[in-house]
Amino acid sequence: MPAEAPDRAPPSLVGRALKEALVTGFLAFALFLPLVGFVSVQSMTNTLLLEARWESLFSVVALIAIARFLYVLAGPWLERRRARAKPSAPASNLRKVFSKFFTPFALGFAVVYPIFVLAFTGINPGALKWIDNFGIQILIYVMLGWGLNIVVGLAGLLDLGYVAFYAVGAYSYALLSKEFGMSFWMLLPLSGILASFWGVLLGFPVLRLRGDYLAIVTLAFGEIIRLVLINWVSLTNGYAGISGIPRPTFFGIPFNASDEGFAAIFGLEFSPLYRTIFLYYLILALALFTAFITIRLRRMPVGRAWEALREDEIACRSLGINTTNTKLTAFAMGAMLAGFAGSFFSARQGFISPESFTFIESATILSIVVLGGMGSQIGVAIAAILLVGGTEIMRELDFLKQIFGNDFEPIRYRMLLFGAAMVLIMIWKPRGLISTREPSIFLEERKAIPADLLKEGRG
Repeated sequence: MPAEAPDRAPPSLVGRALKEALVTGFLAFALFLPLVGFVSVQSMTNTLLLEARWESLFSVVALIAIARFLYVLAGPWLERRRARAKPSAPASNLRKVFSKFFTPFALGFAVVYPIFVLAFTGINPGALKWIDNFGIQILIYVMLGWGLNIVVGLAGLLDLGYVAFYAVGAYSYALLSKEFGMSFWMLLPLSGILASFWGVLLGFPVLRLRGDYLAIVTLAFGEIIRLVLINWVSLTNGYAGISGIPRPTFFGIPFNASDEGFAAIFGLEFSPLYRTIFLYYLILALALFTAFITIRLRRMPVGRAWEALREDEIACRSLGINTTNTKLTAFAMGAMLAGFAGSFFSARQGFISPESFTFIESATILSIVVLGGMGSQIGVAIAAILLVGGTEIMRELDFLKQIFGNDFEPIRYRMLLFGAAMVLIMIWKPRGLISTREPSIFLEERKAIPADLLKEGRG
């Protein structure tokens, strides 16, 4: 009888890491070859030519392969660390820690942020960039994320066309302010009401839909709004957009260089920095108002109905909850908050066009909600700071051109970073950075009835 062949020795960890690094590098080369390996340049004869960028391509592939090699080598150490790790604290305790320490700190820093910037940069154009791009821009997306969090995080309705309500608010303010001369403070609630009306109109056709089908319909709705803005030239001016939109005032005082302007009245030298600081505190107040509304609604019966709808629609209907009204209120509230943000965006920019309301905006807002943790106010704010602030920081990374070449633009690869962040979050924390799936209300703890009361029949 022939002897059995000895078992083949398992491959070494280094060999397996090298093999996976080579495979990952090959896949990265095939993926990034059309994205990084070539760039279109315009020749002297106005023809487009493809120019190879092999240094940038091989640098990216090498970084990915090395990262995969190190990850495989660290695999056993990570497994032992997970095995020795103690059970994590309950989500409620984590939420209490954030509410006690992080929330007051974040709120205080947001209030003094312009003062902090001016203390380090002084009154110069650099301060405008830090307050506008890193302050106002982030707060706009924080507000949009909290609005979408009502629809996706609390009610569990996947909305891929949220930017449509953002556009309705922006165009409502732009058209009404230019045609009728209405002020920002009058049009701010009106823009929210009009966006809420369109949210109800979207809610009616999708009452019977859920999951992927709901996402497709909302995506189509967002594209319909964008195409209407492009083709209704007589009203929206099409691709040319609307310019000369009136800016918000400080109790009727405009921020301009006239004798009736803010600087002249308060005896200051005119600077656009004053208007930027005013807009920062305005969007901060709107964002805090959004957070207050969301927290209050979550503790009310309608908020509990949203959470019940998110967990199980059939059980929600069995309990006697009107799912039709529940869905409509979620769409209406989320759309109203997007209308507020759109109205502010229009007043801040002074110019809007359909190119500002593409699907990529909806994808960005949804990414903020998913990465932060659906249903979490703090998580959405942190994700907005990381994604939007990270995008703005990528615009400042000019030193990378010395490494990857002058044609390398880091901002071009922000969507790749979004995708990588989504993948990492799904692996590390599938429910987001700060997931809060617990109900907002709990029944009181049941207490044991003393034996003497049971004997007396008083239990």
